[in-house]
Order: sequence, then C-alpha cells, then structure tokens
Amino acid sequence: MKKDSSYIILPVENQVRELDAKILLAAMMAERGFSVIMGSRAFVHFMVEKVPPGVYMAKSMRRLSRKMFSILRQLGHEIVAWDEEGLVRWPDEEYWRWRLSPETMAMVSHLLAWGEDDADWLRRYPGYPGTPIHITGNPRIDLLRPELRNFYRDKSEALKRRFGRFVLINTNFSKVNHFFPHLSELKKALEERADKEPESFDVGKGRLKQQLFNHFLSMLPKLCSRLREYTIVLRPHPAENHAPYLKAAQGHTNIVVINEDSVTPWLMATDLLIANGCTTMIEAAVLGTPTIAYQPVRDARYDDDLPNAVSHRAFTLDRLLELAQQIMAGRLGTLPKEEQRRVLDRHLAALDGPLAAERIVGVLEEAGYLENHPPAPGFQDFLKGWIRNKIRTMSKRINMYRPGHRNNIRYHNHRFPGTSVNEITQKIQRMGSLLGGKFENLEVRKLHKHIFHISNRKLNG
Repeated sequence: MKKDSSYIILPVENQVRELDAKILLAAMMAERGFSVIMGSRAFVHFMVEKVPPGVYMAKSMRRLSRKMFSILRQLGHEIVAWDEEGLVRWPDEEYWRWRLSPETMAMVSHLLAWGEDDADWLRRYPGYPGTPIHITGNPRIDLLRPELRNFYRDKSEALKRRFGRFVLINTNFSKVNHFFPHLSELKKALEERADKEPESFDVGKGRLKQQLFNHFLSMLPKLCSRLREYTIVLRPHPAENHAPYLKAAQGHTNIVVINEDSVTPWLMATDLLIANGCTTMIEAAVLGTPTIAYQPVRDARYDDDLPNAVSHRAFTLDRLLELAQQIMAGRLGTLPKEEQRRVLDRHLAALDGPLAAERIVGVLEEAGYLENHPPAPGFQDFLKGWIRNKIRTMSKRINMYRPGHRNNIRYHNHRFPGTSVNEITQKIQRMGSLLGGKFENLEVRKLHKHIFHISNRKLNG
C-alpha cells in the first residue's frame, strides 16, 4: 500500500446477514492494497478518530446517521454509501422518509446501487444532490453465485445431516415483533395513531405487518402437523423476538426456532423456503431454491412485491399447505428461471461478470482513494469531531447498560455475537481458494473487541 492510500472503514451491524459479504469485500480491498478496518458498527464508531483520513462505507443514509456522518467528515473521512435495504422498498415517498435525508446524502461522496432500479430510485429522491451513482450490485449476492456458492457447501451439508429434509420459514417482522418490544416501530405507530384520520402509511403498514405476523403464528402448528415427517426450521429476522414463535409451536416436536450463521447455507440445504416480502426470497431465487410467498392478507399500498414475484404465491393457508406438500414430494420446483431472471435483471447487477465486490473496489480506485487518502481536516474541524465523538461514545457506552435501550449491550450481542481472527482468516482463505488462488498475502489482526484490521502483507509490509 502506498503511504498516501486510504484506510477503508467497513462497519457491520447484523453479523449473520452482513459479515461474510463484508469479509469478501474487505479481502478484495486489501488484495488491491487498501488497509481495512472492519467490525461491529457500534464499536467501530467508538474509535473512528484513531483512523487516519479514509473512506467510511455506510450501509444506510437515514436521518439518524446525520450526527455520525458529520463527525466522520470533521475527522477527515469521506463517505461512500448504499442502502442495504434498497432491494425491497416501500412506495417512494414513504421509503424516502424512512431511509434518506437531504442532510445525510449531502455528506456522501459516492453512492452504490443494487441495480438500475435502485439507481433510478436514488435519482428520483427530491433531496438527491447529484452525487455520482455507481451500479455495482451487493457482495451479499456474490456469495450466491456459482463461483463462491461452495463457500457454504460444508455448512449446508452439515445442516442436512443435522435436520434431515426441512422446510425453512424466514420472517421479517421486527417492526411489529422487535427483540425489545417498545422498539417495534410500526407497532408503535399502530398503537399511538390508529385512531387518527386519515390513516397514515405507518399505521396502514403496521396493521398489515401485524396481520401477517398473526397469520404466520397461526400457520405454524398446522404446517408442523401437515408436514410432521419433516423438520420445520423458523429463522426470525436478527432483530426479532423469538418468544412468540416458540409459544405458537408449543406441543410440536418437529419445529426449531433459530437464527444461526448466514442464511445462505440454510437456503442451500432446505427443500423449501416460506416467507413474505423478504430479501431472502430473492436470494433463494438466485440459488434455485423453491419458495412460497405466503400472502393471506394483501394490500397493494404496502406489499413488498419483488420477492413475492419470484416465488409461488399462496393466498390461503390451504393453498400454502398444498404447495408445500407438492414441493416436498418433488412434484413442483421453482418458478421458470427465465421468468425469475426477467424480474431480477433490472434490480440486481453483478449476477454475472465481475463480482459486486470487485466493482465496488473499482469505484474506490477510480475515485483515487488507492493513490491518495482524503485531505486531512483543519485542526479546529478535527478537534470538534474528536470531542463530539468522545461525547457520543460516552453516551452510547452508558446506554449499553440501560435495560431495553436500542444501544443495550444485550441487543448488540444479539445482532453481533462476535467472531475471531482465526475465523475471519479461514473464511478469507476459503473464498480465495474458490476464486482461483486470491488473497494469499492477506493478514488479519485484532485491534480491539469486535474490531479487526485486514491488510496485504506484500503491499503493506
């Protein structure tokens, strides 16, 4: 690495969903000569003032990020961002309100998009400041491609041995069934504003999500009974509370409620995925896993239709059970590949050709970050950022010990249980082997709890 090249700061919020893809991206960056700081987003934020001016890779541009983005800029870091949730969106105006703000977007130097549809959505935003948009795809999809799919083969085979033939149910009801119930955003809107007219989007979306959640709960015992010869594995969203599912399935011995590791080996191992409006359904389509979209209630204003469009649809419980039996008996597979691809091509870049991770590294190189780090801030700006981050860190650390707070350490550990140098190193080596001998000179060092440094010994030594 040249003396003036940029550090890359790569935060991870939900470990089971993001970590492996971020490891691949970090390895691609380090292979080219970048020095990467990667780890738990909360803990990375605690120490950003110690990192020389570099590039912070943000996974969202919500209003809640304004303060942190401002601190990062004062410390001399530039921001490259994408919307991790941008593949499955609500209507423009409502999704913009949830996920974007003009202030945060104004602090971003480059935007990355899942595909052409995502890029168009960013351009349509009234607060879009003209930031360059690069259609790169997302490294999460890289791990589903044939080149890297075998990264999960051992885990997939182990799951088959562990559970036999199983049905996977993937839920995404954290906004009405949060790990800490008072943080259930749509449920809160429903409780506080249900009596107001006209009905707000939050109330309507909350009502639909709550109804779907109730239908999934009532479906569980019936599915367990109908498919009693198979295991039913229910995998909640990382921010969800497991207790309602466990209660709903009481008395049935063929159900397991678990959120363990990346979803990809589960999708490879299962015979069938059941979900509603979930990104996992798109991942299943890429992998070729049969999927049923369970839609017992529908509303065009609030439905997340892209995932459902690449799946078999069941609008009643009886139809769900019928389709599930057909798939488990081998009489029904996925939707035709051509039909799925027609839907996906506009939404997902990098399904073939260069990997999304390679395309992202290309954007950083073209922006000049490999040759030069961003200019150092003035002393006063740096001092302001340093002080603001110290105060913010102190507040966040206190909140980690407040029961029920969104920064509570128990909730953090639920989303980021932790990893090790050895585990990251082994994953990098396995990815490199599948890609034909890449990443042979990379080194992983632990900097602090939940924070790691990944670099190229040959270029950085």
